[in-house]
Amino acid sequence: MANHKSAIKRIRANASKRLRNRYQAKTTRNAIKKLRSTTSKSEASDLLKKVTSMLDRLAKKNVIHKNKAANNKSKLTKLVNNLK
Repeated sequence: MANHKSAIKRIRANASKRLRNRYQAKTTRNAIKKLRSTTSKSEASDLLKKVTSMLDRLAKKNVIHKNKAANNKSKLTKLVNNLK
């Protein structure tokens, strides 16, 4: 157990940040699944903008690695471009 006041505060802060990060990452994953299941190109283009923004935000905050965000964006963009 932590002995210092600052360590106890850090534990509390880390717990709240962890919950926020998990929520944002899960929301992004759900948005990606929704985008992958979309068949209409116009709807997919709108979703792609939102998902790209979410991925960039997660990468900026180091919740996911920047290369993972780039790979996801690339694959999703390819998928949307190949829709009829």
